[in-house]
Parts: sequence; structure tokens; C-alpha cells
Amino acid sequence: MTSRGQKAKAVKSVATSAKKKSRLSFFGDAVEELKKARWPTRQETVRLSIIVLIVCVVIGVILGALDYGFSKFFVDFILAG
Repeated sequence: MTSRGQKAKAVKSVATSAKKKSRLSFFGDAVEELKKARWPTRQETVRLSIIVLIVCVVIGVILGALDYGFSKFFVDFILAG
């Protein structure tokens, strides 16, 4: 039973030490993590941005065509009939 009590105290001490961090230390930690990140080069950023724009245009055309088709169907067959 003493081992359970010791484990519980250890867990509590770890939890309380983690809670003792300053609330503002979050920003310092965030900056440190951003320094570790691998940032894309300008060329990669441009290439990926162009891919995103192309995908957006293609999806927009597909959705526009579907919208037009369903609208035409609804007007011609449902409302006219």
C-alpha cells in the first residue's frame, strides 16, 4: 500500500510542477517550437499556392456545373410539369 501512496504523491508532484508554469511562458514555448519548424522555400510556397488555386478553380467549375444542371432540371421538369 505504501507503493500506491508514493506513486500518487509522485503523480501529484508532477502535475503541480507542470501547473506552476507562468501563463506567459506559452508564448516563449510557441516561439521555440516555431524556430524548430522547417519552413518552405519561396519556390515551394509559390508552387504549392499555384496548386491550391488550380484545385479551387477546378472544384468551383465542377460545383458551378452541378448547380447549373440541378437548377435547369428543377426549372424545366419540376416547375414546368
